[in-house]
Amino acid sequence: MRTLIVFLLVGFGAQLVDGSLGMAYGITATTMALIAGSSAAQASFAVNLAQVGTTFAAGVSHWKFNNVDWKIVAKLGIPGTIGAFIGATLLSNISTEAAQPIMTTILLVLGFYLLFRFGLGLGKPPVLNIAEEKQHSGGFLAPVGTLGGFLSATGGGGWGPLTVTTLMTTGKTTPRRVIGSVSASEFLVSIAASLGFLFGMGDQLREMGLIVVGLLIGGVIAAPFAAWLVARVNAVVLGTFVGGLLVFLNLLRMSQTVDINPVLIGVLQVAIVILTVVLGVRAWRRIRSARDEAEKVAAADSDADVDPKYAHFGAAEIPSDDVNAER
Repeated sequence: MRTLIVFLLVGFGAQLVDGSLGMAYGITATTMALIAGSSAAQASFAVNLAQVGTTFAAGVSHWKFNNVDWKIVAKLGIPGTIGAFIGATLLSNISTEAAQPIMTTILLVLGFYLLFRFGLGLGKPPVLNIAEEKQHSGGFLAPVGTLGGFLSATGGGGWGPLTVTTLMTTGKTTPRRVIGSVSASEFLVSIAASLGFLFGMGDQLREMGLIVVGLLIGGVIAAPFAAWLVARVNAVVLGTFVGGLLVFLNLLRMSQTVDINPVLIGVLQVAIVILTVVLGVRAWRRIRSARDEAEKVAAADSDADVDPKYAHFGAAEIPSDDVNAER
């Protein structure tokens, strides 16, 4: 019962983050699972298995709203399954002592990735209309998908942060179709990773049952709260602080798995807290500036409407025909 409750809370927290950012469910859930005492392979296995259900539901929802580009799904998802299966097989066949620092390092890097991605507002202005979209070549998407799948399995997450951010920064696809296509393709990746873990550690599936059920129940309970949260908390500021939190927690994990001076870890954690606050304030100011500009545009054209999802691209990148005057 204790395990079920712990991972119900883990699933709840991870879904709140994912529902607000459109990414980071895997790395958030895996980090929390490691802190709760799971091994690296168990944490990734449970998270990927739970995501088979959550990503299927998300993919169907995005498909109904025409948010899926099936060419992207194929070019990204098929290579992703290969990377995920290889990563899961590798992780399930190495010792716990070797796996822990590897996974912690991956999660640490992904935490920094989120911190600077949202904190600095990196990326090109998005394409606004489906008619203006440009196709991504298979040669570009295949390595992105393969690496994303490998990270998703070996790090327990990373598919969303890598693929969504990469596609967003190219500026070739509308944001809603990027998120929808990545969500749909993640279903394939989660299945491949789960199969890889089943081959490598299928005998542990019974003891993983409560973890998976807890993650699923927690995610379902959190879904409406995440929808409420996303309307009130800006994804950019939240993403900055989530990235900082993941770095902070995985530095702590690093100190427990690698022989590093605890004083050095403490100093680094203090530095991360300061950096996170600075970048968070910077992101908030950037958003406020973008909204001020949006209000000026709205004053000139009262019929215009700005979608808050564009706020994190910066003031100069807000589409002039998609402005919302509401704060």
